[in-house]
Amino acid sequence: MESSSTGSPDPVDRPLLAVLRGQRRDPPPVWLMRQAGRYLPEYRALRAEKGGFLALCMDPEAAAEVTLQPIRRFGFDGAILFSDILIVPHALGQGLSFGVGEGPRLTPALTDASLAALTPARERLEPIYATVRRVAATLPPTTTFLGFAGSPWTVATYMVAGEGSKDHAAARALAYHDPVAFGTLIDGVVELTVEYLAGQIDAGVHAVQLFESWAGSLSPAQFDRWVVRPNAAIVERLRARCPGVPIIGFPKGAGGKLPAYAAGTGVDALGLDETVDPAWADAVLPPRLPVQGNLDPLALLAGGTALESAVTSIRAALAGRPHIFNLGHGITPEVPVAHVERLLDLVRAR
Repeated sequence: MESSSTGSPDPVDRPLLAVLRGQRRDPPPVWLMRQAGRYLPEYRALRAEKGGFLALCMDPEAAAEVTLQPIRRFGFDGAILFSDILIVPHALGQGLSFGVGEGPRLTPALTDASLAALTPARERLEPIYATVRRVAATLPPTTTFLGFAGSPWTVATYMVAGEGSKDHAAARALAYHDPVAFGTLIDGVVELTVEYLAGQIDAGVHAVQLFESWAGSLSPAQFDRWVVRPNAAIVERLRARCPGVPIIGFPKGAGGKLPAYAAGTGVDALGLDETVDPAWADAVLPPRLPVQGNLDPLALLAGGTALESAVTSIRAALAGRPHIFNLGHGITPEVPVAHVERLLDLVRAR
């Protein structure tokens, strides 16, 4: 094991947390986005028993069980809270539902970007905190517990349209047409996101991730205004409330704007999606900035030589900096469990 320590050592060695704090580990720690989910038979059985997705998220006992399932099966270095990025708009007062075979729906859609018609419901955050407390009491001591929230731009795209979309046209058009109103909406999301992440930290997570899933749909100027600045505000305020807790930024689709995101937000670690060349990222990002990623989820689905080649390439490209091995996006439901087992063997081979 090789490392370069920053700060006082933790009483328990959590390899993933150490990397987030600037150490380099060989082999790198590993977790997978959406590792608690539909590819696991034990998850499918529990969801069938408990009902819909939102009901599962809001049941602390069940959500804690889902969070822990992949840790028991695979021994990942990180556990990611089982929840959803739309809990924040739900707590801001929008109705949230998940239809069978459909994406999420938020009501009413905020086509005018105004929060005035909504009645905040902060109590909707409490089941999430209860889940965190349950997991924190059970998690193996060397496992890093990751909380998360959706980043403001991504959350706002759902809030304005009332559902997901391919081009986020409703939110983009509104941001151009009435940037003051849209900025007020973003500010409201920032404020509650800080509160929400601080609550997760108080309940027991060790680090948090900001999911900016739709960063790739914006022009450079809009990217700065609606992605970089709001995420920077969250990072600054959360650091003031919870000093020392690492923050991972994951601006999916940012591409060539990744250096601007890293510099502008001040995140402690940067997630790379599968479209990013890891060798390029290593060359253009600050030398000691920890990075996370970036295996193509479809390479994991394919398995075999495609998986082996991709893992070898990523590890080689990022061998000189703190690196957490992960996917470039979430694991797909069709992935065989055996492929995940093979991935872990490959990553953990010295």
